[in-house]
Amino acid sequence: MDWVTGAFLVVGALGVVLLALSLLFGELFQLGHADVDGPFSVPVVAGFVGAFGFVGGIVAALVPGSGAPSALLGGVAGLATAFPTGWLVIRLTRALMRMPTDATLTRDDLIGALGTVTTPIRSGGYGEVKLTVSGQVLKYNARSARALPLGTSVLVIETPSETSVVVEETDLRLPPAVDG
Repeated sequence: MDWVTGAFLVVGALGVVLLALSLLFGELFQLGHADVDGPFSVPVVAGFVGAFGFVGGIVAALVPGSGAPSALLGGVAGLATAFPTGWLVIRLTRALMRMPTDATLTRDDLIGALGTVTTPIRSGGYGEVKLTVSGQVLKYNARSARALPLGTSVLVIETPSETSVVVEETDLRLPPAVDG
């Protein structure tokens, strides 16, 4: 490997290191304001530098000989790839930052949830129930006014803490799971 190819590969590796630093220490390692996006955000600069270095290195390695011709062709090819790569990174980061997400479940979302006893609930003590809330299967510590055996269908009537619920027996059943 000649020095031109090596130099391009070092530039590409710097782009990868820059990207890794921005992913690991994003809030500490940034350019300008924390909410900056566009052509001067760290991921875009990292993508630009990485594409320039690696594509430039590939082209420089394919050009016979070394020196100015391979450096010039590698630089042109690197720039021709770096700009579209930077644009693509801008588009991807904007799409990820604007992606809608579901609201986080709260204790109030558990009231009225149906479930099944997975560890028998002793009178005055705790057991465990499996609840299905918004399509998620969750397991909680549970207590009840009376003892409930394994497999009993229950309804959540209270949530005294983030990890426990108060349940009562119900005739309502969860619908069977649909595989799809």
